[in-house]
Amino acid sequence: MEILASDSETNDLAKLYLDEGVVSAKFFEDALHIAIAKIFQINVVASWNFKHIVNLDKIRMYNSVNIKNGYSLIEIRTPREIIKTGNDENQ
Repeated sequence: MEILASDSETNDLAKLYLDEGVVSAKFFEDALHIAIAKIFQINVVASWNFKHIVNLDKIRMYNSVNIKNGYSLIEIRTPREIIKTGNDENQ
C-alpha cells in the first residue's frame, strides 16, 4: 500500500472543484480526495460518501472540471461495485 499526500498541484485542483461549485469550502477534504486520486492517476475511487463523492451529479461536475483543465475522467464507485465476493453470479 502506498500513502499519497497532497501537494500544490492537488490543492490547486481541489480549489478548482470548489470554484466550480462541485462542493463548498466546508468539504474541501472531499474535493482533495478526488484531486489526489486524479493527480496520482488512480483508476477508480471507492467511497461510501454519497453526498459529496459517489453522486452522479457530483461525478459529472468533478469530470467537467477535470476535462476543462486538461485532466482525464475519473471513475468513482462504491466499494460494493468493485469488490467481488463469493456470492457474485459471474464467479
